[in-house]
Amino acid sequence: MNRHAMIVGALWVVFTIAGEAVVLGFSPFPVAASEQAAVVDDAFTLLTLMAVPVFSLVCAMLLYSGLRFGQNSQPDQDGPPTRNNKSIVWVWLFVTTVLTIVMIIHPGITGILDLRADDDNIDLVVQLEARQYFWNVKFPDAGVRTTKELVLPIDENVQFLIMAHDVLHSFWVPAFRVKIDAVPGMFTKVTATPNELGSFDDDVNFRIQCAELCGVGHATMQLPVRVVERAEFDQWLTEQKPIAARR
Repeated sequence: MNRHAMIVGALWVVFTIAGEAVVLGFSPFPVAASEQAAVVDDAFTLLTLMAVPVFSLVCAMLLYSGLRFGQNSQPDQDGPPTRNNKSIVWVWLFVTTVLTIVMIIHPGITGILDLRADDDNIDLVVQLEARQYFWNVKFPDAGVRTTKELVLPIDENVQFLIMAHDVLHSFWVPAFRVKIDAVPGMFTKVTATPNELGSFDDDVNFRIQCAELCGVGHATMQLPVRVVERAEFDQWLTEQKPIAARR
């Protein structure tokens, strides 16, 4: 191994250790308020940990090449011809292929299975209709409609049935890490199990936010979300029924 490769290798090890330490020691995620959020956050963390060595190698090569072989002025003649190193090409191809296959299996396939594990065990169904620029919420089993806020019971598996009335929208609750398009003329569905009490007043990530550009009011198309105990949820439903009956 020549001197240049050893220096690049040393830089790669230092950059990788530093990068992995940052990933493991710093959490960029907002509050995780559903079981699905933990699955998504773990997937992001794992993918970042796998990406750090590749990114560090590229940075190490660019940094060393720029500092060692850079020129302050334009050269007067062409440099020596460069030729492919077949060993490096095959090693790079093998490593990146293995990483890709691993990511497809985990967290890819395993993550999808985890997110859909409770799709057949639904405790509550909520229908949402997206319109420019608000959300219409319906609890079909209770006969309750509202456009003020979405209240959900903690630790219950909720299935959201989502449809758009006019243009394409997107249903997204940052605290739950669930997101799916709202399409005119058809229902899409996604499941979430809230496991943290909270509200929009305490944390802005407890909200439904349109995540698809839908017009001039897109940025303000949001609805507060509140996660409460089951008893408080039942009381809220009871209070909403007379209001829904007058509509």
